[in-house]
Amino acid sequence: MRNLVFPLIALVAAFLVGGVIVAVIGDDPIETYRLLIGSALSWPDGIGYTLFYATPFIFTGLAVAVGFRCGLLNIGAEGQLTIAAFATACAGISLANVSPWLAIPITCFVAVLSGAVWGMIPGVLKARFGSHEVINTIMMNFIAVGLASALTQTYFKAQGDAILETKPIAVAAHIPRLGQILPGLPARIPVNAAFFVALLVSVLVYVFLWRTKWGYEIRATGINPDAAAYGGISVRRQIVFAMTVSGGLAGMVAINEVLGYRYRYYHGFSAQYGFTGIAVALLGRNHPAGVLLAAVFFGALTRGSLFVDIFTEKVSKDLVFILQGLVILFVAAESLFRRQFERWRETERYKKHG
Repeated sequence: MRNLVFPLIALVAAFLVGGVIVAVIGDDPIETYRLLIGSALSWPDGIGYTLFYATPFIFTGLAVAVGFRCGLLNIGAEGQLTIAAFATACAGISLANVSPWLAIPITCFVAVLSGAVWGMIPGVLKARFGSHEVINTIMMNFIAVGLASALTQTYFKAQGDAILETKPIAVAAHIPRLGQILPGLPARIPVNAAFFVALLVSVLVYVFLWRTKWGYEIRATGINPDAAAYGGISVRRQIVFAMTVSGGLAGMVAINEVLGYRYRYYHGFSAQYGFTGIAVALLGRNHPAGVLLAAVFFGALTRGSLFVDIFTEKVSKDLVFILQGLVILFVAAESLFRRQFERWRETERYKKHG
């Protein structure tokens, strides 16, 4: 119950404070929130785009959650998904004469592998030299963006293209949009099969963390590394393993963006997916089911922000960033809510038993 109550309290508190901010600016909070949420729940565009925006948040939220479970803060999902998107595009470009039955699995594997390798590097630095993963992953974000941009500009950009992007990937590497599968959903809406992959991966991450030996060792390391080491668990190995898995999950954003939407690597394609994943993991309590719900919520906010920006007089789409920040603050201040909750429980128990 506590795992459900406190995130809901954080959401309600964030929306209340956000409503006050909207009122101070001079707009109507109720109408603003109606536009924000209502536009995200309309069919088919609202729901379609909400699920599309939620897909990368699921991957990055799971990536951050796995790191958290091992006591690590992976700030580098942004760099990991950038490297994965570039590597996936390069693989897709080279598979022009390959069957889709081979092209799609190969490019998906490249997405996971490249993100995993990029995540493993700060894991090794942490385990071997004790360097902090937060600093390492932040620095590697800049390296990833610079490396992908330089290689794109030098080797993979179409001649005469003014935009910093690679050539298109082979058609054989395209994954279908849901509009090609589900009746009533237009094919123009970019939500694609990567959303189903995200759902499957959420289940697999749950099984991995709570139903396997490897997941148990990761969680034990995160709860108490000294006790885990005393019990025979290699803490260094778990750090490297957790960061590798985390990077691989972040790299799966490339499946959605490169194989299902843009069909190329595009510089600046990420709308801060990696950093939003931190908020998603916090709100989802680092549990795959919670991450899934939180990702859909943030996807709805992203979709609704456009309508708020267009149809309100004084509120811009930056309201979404304010709400995200408030959610993080209130989730981080959970101890305040917990004390009030425990005090209420003690009061109720005293009334009941005298």
